[in-house]
Amino acid sequence: MGFFYNEDRKDAEYARIIFTILFILAGSIALLMAVVPQYKVWSNELRGKAQLREAEWSKQVQIQEAEGNLEAEKLNAQSEVARAKGAAEAIEIEGGSLTPEYIQYLWVRSNEFSEATTIYIPTETNLPILEATRL
Repeated sequence: MGFFYNEDRKDAEYARIIFTILFILAGSIALLMAVVPQYKVWSNELRGKAQLREAEWSKQVQIQEAEGNLEAEKLNAQSEVARAKGAAEAIEIEGGSLTPEYIQYLWVRSNEFSEATTIYIPTETNLPILEATRL
């Protein structure tokens, strides 16, 4: 009889172990079923906050770029006004009118030429003056 008693005892222990494992497994599944939806809500909330912050930073960057462009345009406008005033003063000094020779002078002055540059200036018939000899 002692032999059967030991087997019954082992079967009872195995049943208890299996029941404990099943209880732990069922408890873990129930815990996951309760926690996972809340985790998803929490992670979506954090993701949304991160996207909102990123959108705010992008907006601030665009605003800063627009302000920089506006400042650059203002400075360019001031530069154009100063250039126009200088040109007006130069025209006034030259006699108050734009002559073709003065326009040619301004064009030549605004370009950068090297020694190898050849300039052809058209005549009244729009034909260039050709060089008789070249050095």
